Amino acid sequence: MRKILILACAVALGSCTPSEVEPIPGSITYGGQPRTKLTKAPIGSTFTHQMMDETGRMAIETYRIEADRSLTLIRRQRIHPDFFAHD
Repeated sequence: MRKILILACAVALGSCTPSEVEPIPGSITYGGQPRTKLTKAPIGSTFTHQMMDETGRMAIETYRIEADRSLTLIRRQRIHPDFFAHD
């Protein structure tokens, strides 16, 4: 019975796909794809973009370059303001 439960959990987790991160004001893809394409960057490579989010907190976004040279926003990490505080 335990093996069946573990197998069912593995199948359920394997079928999960991460939800797409929605662009916010300041995101490179906010309002659509940029007009210029990254033609020299390898397909599938990633890069980061730093910005201030709508609440004034630092946000770091990660983008992936797709085969058609469009960008997909795959992650956004918000940095807490105390992270930059020094004693």
